Amino acid sequence: MQVMKWSVIALAVAAGTSQMAVASSQSESKGFVEDSSFNIFNRVLYMNRDFKNGAANGASDSANPAGYREETGLGIRLLYESGFTQGTVGVGVDAHSLSSIKLDSGRGRYGTGQFAQTGDGRGDDTQTEVGGAVKFRVSDTVLKYGNQFVESPVFTTDDSRILPEVATGTLLTSNEIAGLELTAGRFTALSSQTGSYRDSINGRDSDTGLKNPGLTAANIVGASYSFTENFSGAIHASDVDDYFKKQYINLNYNLPLAEEQALNFDLNAYRTKDDGQKLAGDVDNKIWSLAVAYSLGAHKFTLAHQRSSGDSAYAYGIDGNGTIWLANSVQYSDFDRKDERSWQARYDLNMAQYGVPGLSFMTRYIYGDNIDTGVGEEGKEHEFNFETKYVIQEGPAKDLSFRLRSAIWRANSVQNAEYGADNNDFRLIIDYPLSVL
Repeated sequence: MQVMKWSVIALAVAAGTSQMAVASSQSESKGFVEDSSFNIFNRVLYMNRDFKNGAANGASDSANPAGYREETGLGIRLLYESGFTQGTVGVGVDAHSLSSIKLDSGRGRYGTGQFAQTGDGRGDDTQTEVGGAVKFRVSDTVLKYGNQFVESPVFTTDDSRILPEVATGTLLTSNEIAGLELTAGRFTALSSQTGSYRDSINGRDSDTGLKNPGLTAANIVGASYSFTENFSGAIHASDVDDYFKKQYINLNYNLPLAEEQALNFDLNAYRTKDDGQKLAGDVDNKIWSLAVAYSLGAHKFTLAHQRSSGDSAYAYGIDGNGTIWLANSVQYSDFDRKDERSWQARYDLNMAQYGVPGLSFMTRYIYGDNIDTGVGEEGKEHEFNFETKYVIQEGPAKDLSFRLRSAIWRANSVQNAEYGADNNDFRLIIDYPLSVL
C-alpha cells in the first residue's frame, strides 16, 4: 500500500514538473464578494418501509408499531460560499442553515431517519442547525476549518435523507499538480441527519448493536491521480481514535471501444482493523468490489462482484454513514457482512437519446450468500431495486427533479435475525435547487 502511494505521488510530480506553469486559482481570484454564491436547496422526501413480517419484528422505533414506517419531510438548506480575498493568501467563509419540517408522521410509523424523536415517540415537528467555516487559499491549496460537508472514501457525510450529516474539523485540499489531488484532515465531531447539536452521531457495535460514546477524532489522508484521460487511481487512509484504522484503494479504467461504446472497470477495496478501546467492537475486515460496465449509446449494462473476509463485517458509521464506496452498497443493504460474497446485475437507460432529456431509469438485482452468522447456518440475502428520475431541463422550474426509488429486500431467517426483517422500501424524492447569487 505504501509503495503504491509513493509511486502515485512520484509519477504526479514528474508529470507536473514537465508542464509549463499556469495561473493558480488564487491568482485569478476576483474577490470575497465578487466570487461568492448563495444557494437554496429544497428536498421533499416521502419514505415508506413496509416490514413484511409485521410489527412483531420491531418495525417501528415508536410506541404502537404499525408494522411499517411511513413519513414525509421537507428539508431546506441555505448555503453561502464566499469567494477569496485577493493577494497571496486568500481568506473566505462558508455558512449554512439546515432546517427540517415534518409534513407527515405518527407514533406508530416513526423511524425513517428523517426526524429526531420526541419523548412520547413522535417525530419532532421542526429542527434547525446552523454552522460555518473559515477558509484560506494559497495558489491551488485550500485549508478549511469549521462545519463542513465531506466526501472522502474514508470519511463521508451522508446525504440520503432530507438533511445531510455535518462534520466539524479541518480539511486541507491541494491541487498544485495537474491531475493530482492531495487531502488531509482531522474531524472531531459529526452531527447526524436528525440531530441539530454538534456531536449527535453515535457508532454502533456490529455484533452487539450497543451505541458508543461518539466520535472523538478522525484523521484522514488521501491522494488521487489521473494517469491518463481514461485511467485514474486513489489511495486513502484514516485513523478513528479508539474505533478503527482504515485503508482504501481505487482503480478506475475506461476503455473506449467505438463511437458511443465503452467498457469501464472500477475496483474499490477497504482494510479495517480495530484500534485502542475498540469502541466499535472487534473489527478485522477486508472487503472489495469490482464492477464492469458496458455502455452502448443510451444503455449501460453492469456486472459487479463484492467479497468480504476477515473476522468481522465491514465497520463504518462513526466515520460518516456515507463511508462505504463499494459497488454493492445499494438502497437498503450494503452486502458487507462477515465473509459475504455478492453479485450484482444492473441496467441503466438514459432517455435523452430517445427525445426525452432528463428522464432516466435504473434497475438492478443483488444476491449475497456465505454470510457467517455465528450460529452454524449460512446467511443469505437478496435485493431488487428500481429507480426512475426526471429533471426539468428549462423554464422557471429548471433543475427541479422527481425521483422514485423502490427496493425489495429478503433474507433467510438467520440473516433476518442479524440484519432485520424482510421489507419493501419505497421513496419519492423531490429536489429543487435555487441559485440566488
